[in-house]
Amino acid sequence: MSIHKTCDGMRRRDVLRAGALGAGGLSLGGYLRMADAGQIRSAPAQSAIFIELPGGPSHLDTFDLKPDAPDEFRGSFRPISTNVPGIQISEHLPKLASCADKFAILRGVSHTLAAHNLGQEYVSTGSRPLASLEYPSYGSVVSMQTQSKPDLPSHVAIPRASHGAGFLGIRYSALNTNSAPAAGRPFSVRGVSLSRGVTVEQVQRRQSLLKDLDQRFASLEQSDQLIQGLDKFSDQAHALITSPTARKAFDISQEPESFSKQFGDDPFGQSCLLALRLVESGVRFVTVQLGGWDTHTDNFTKLSTNLLPKLDAGLSGLFNGLEQRGLLASTAVLATGEFGRTPKINQRSAEGGRDHYPRCMCMLMAGGGIQGGQVVGESDATAAGPAHTAITPDDVGATFYHNLGIDHQMEFDTETGRPITLVRDGKIIHKLFS
Repeated sequence: MSIHKTCDGMRRRDVLRAGALGAGGLSLGGYLRMADAGQIRSAPAQSAIFIELPGGPSHLDTFDLKPDAPDEFRGSFRPISTNVPGIQISEHLPKLASCADKFAILRGVSHTLAAHNLGQEYVSTGSRPLASLEYPSYGSVVSMQTQSKPDLPSHVAIPRASHGAGFLGIRYSALNTNSAPAAGRPFSVRGVSLSRGVTVEQVQRRQSLLKDLDQRFASLEQSDQLIQGLDKFSDQAHALITSPTARKAFDISQEPESFSKQFGDDPFGQSCLLALRLVESGVRFVTVQLGGWDTHTDNFTKLSTNLLPKLDAGLSGLFNGLEQRGLLASTAVLATGEFGRTPKINQRSAEGGRDHYPRCMCMLMAGGGIQGGQVVGESDATAAGPAHTAITPDDVGATFYHNLGIDHQMEFDTETGRPITLVRDGKIIHKLFS
């Protein structure tokens, strides 16, 4: 899977801040004790898959078409009916149209951040970015709040995640695969596959030596969050290398063709297949990226010949595959870009394009307690803004956490005692659960 730069030439920073805050509100141990005592409700979803669409997909050309709008707004795509009466989406998403009963469409989602990195941070955390504080991604919070198998990572990003662990610290960052799988081939992830004749026994001997050295310097590292985070990654890498469970989970070539073919041969579709396998094996959170949506020019050609067929095959394969494996009821899914695109088509190329537009966008949610086959929210006649009350990324964040049994109003304390709420302003969208 290729790396897509956006029009501002920026990519999310590769080196995460060590995290200036302590997660003092509720520790994992405390959470598990409360859960064991019955003080925390049973969550509909036990794991999650977050589909990132960096660049910002056009809502008018995907899930919120306006066939009656003037030509300069509606573009050349036409709506088609889905398997849910009354719901229509783009003609270039026929496979998703055939399984629309499995997901909900959020229309009229709105915010004001038109820069790629700020928008990505907003939709990846559920809290509007602050200059003084970096909020953690959904995956990082899930990593902290849930218990995963010891030989599997709690959060895997294919090939990488746009946003990191923020104030939770690097120990709760995702394991980035840095590449995407190819159809029918075993997927090699650094730290999972052995190469060049190295055996599991050799790795175990080296790990034993490293632990002896670590004990000698332990007193120097007790207060260093970055070192603690790196230690976690070292332990995780060792567990992955020596674990048959992990190597099997990442090996998509074990899937029968009758099942895997519904995902398509594209790396994004195969990444969705891998995400399903990881969740099935016990990984709690998987992030999957499909970039390239920054369509300032040639919007309709790029969408119809490349981006939409990939999204259609991969995402429909994911929804159908999760249901076929009995996993949809226990896996929350959220698919989103950082914003929508301008309703009015620009003239930067022969066929035109669409520019950044956070005032109106679409998102998809599925799994867990989410009721599929519905549209929540509405945009106006040209999809220029919400027709009524706007849905915010904060509301989506609160809802996503709620579906995973995590209190979005949970508080964390800074080292100076300042309380920080996980999602500052969001409200749960209860209609999605009915």
